Amino acid sequence: MGVLTGEELAREPFLRGMRKADLTRLATAGRRVTIPAAHRMCTQGRPAERFWIIDAGTVTVDLQLPDRRAVIETLGPGSVLGWSWLFQPRLWSYGAVASTRVDALEFDARLARTLCAVDTALGYELTRRFAELVVERLHATRLSLLEQAPAPAGASH
Repeated sequence: MGVLTGEELAREPFLRGMRKADLTRLATAGRRVTIPAAHRMCTQGRPAERFWIIDAGTVTVDLQLPDRRAVIETLGPGSVLGWSWLFQPRLWSYGAVASTRVDALEFDARLARTLCAVDTALGYELTRRFAELVVERLHATRLSLLEQAPAPAGASH
């Protein structure tokens, strides 16, 4: 566990290409964590207070529907979990549970938002990257729900 450095963050694919000063600043909001298997990392509808970059292990992203919980996708090393911290109302849009033990970089969302407000170039860069992540997650959700949808009544296989 421990403090992160800008050099460590520069090796993360999601953050690659960001300015050194921005990464050094963002590192102050992060720390290394280990999350045990079966631990629910976020719950749909609850306040989004952190986000993670997964170093090792897998996380299952899920969505609570009126009649069931649907698995949306499984994230592994190099993946980012959590974008809801950046956008109002700052509540988790999805849930997520550690499928295995997970080693990750965990970021304090409130501090990250403050850093973005103080340094608008950092704010723009993170917002742009997370907006792309939102589009990817929404696409994955759509595909997953289509795959899991029951066949229409009267449809033959």
